[in-house]
Amino acid sequence: MALDNAGGTALLLDTEDVPPVHEDNASAGSPFLLTSDHYGRAIPRRLGDLGLPADELTRHIAWDIGIAGVADALSRQLGAHLIAQRYSRLVIDCNRPPGVPSSIPRISEATIIPGNEALTREVAETRRAAVFDPYHRRIAEVIEARRRDSIPTVLVSLHSFTPVYAGIARPWHIGTLYHRDTRLPPLLLQQLRAEAELVVGDNEPYAVSDETDYTIPVHGEARGLMNTGIEIRQDLIAEPAGQIEWADRLARIFGEIEITLRAQGLV
Repeated sequence: MALDNAGGTALLLDTEDVPPVHEDNASAGSPFLLTSDHYGRAIPRRLGDLGLPADELTRHIAWDIGIAGVADALSRQLGAHLIAQRYSRLVIDCNRPPGVPSSIPRISEATIIPGNEALTREVAETRRAAVFDPYHRRIAEVIEARRRDSIPTVLVSLHSFTPVYAGIARPWHIGTLYHRDTRLPPLLLQQLRAEAELVVGDNEPYAVSDETDYTIPVHGEARGLMNTGIEIRQDLIAEPAGQIEWADRLARIFGEIEITLRAQGLV
């Protein structure tokens, strides 16, 4: 069952729906602030299944497979605040500027999303108010509070990517995503490339841009924060063992980066 797209004046989330924002280690002192835009795949009860079979809702079109486990473990190991979005990117994509076609996709990869067909502006705004806005408002609140308290903030946005997209294999195990920040990404690339077994992407498989991304441009670059996106290939983190392995690796790497940043007086 899907929401009647001609209406939408009622609140989208009811008391049985989970809150959109998941947080861990909110009082942590690490300079790293972790975000995860595609952490969860929940769908509000009023939207039913968006007209999709159950197997589509476990695919990468609905969320970033494996990243929740990595994010939770990395937050614990680094002692870093994690802010994550519990709802599926098919409801509204929290790493897309509102209003662009990919914000509430009618088609994701080759899959038509029946529950996203013929949405009125009112319905789109209802989804934004219920899911997108609370998540990004919370990130902004945390960053401003850290600034008031003179706590340095390094923004790390966590994602995962498919091993094959549109029939093309992707060789990278992990990639860094960035645009304007020239401080953190080179340090991260250096550390990752020191791991001999890794194939590391430099702005691969994606690059950050103002047109296609939201979290890093708005919360990182607009505030002048050091920042990076991280993409981990999903087949490497589909199971808990892989998630822990990658959290261990990233915790070690970011620990080394923090030492370097402190020596340079940047945090």
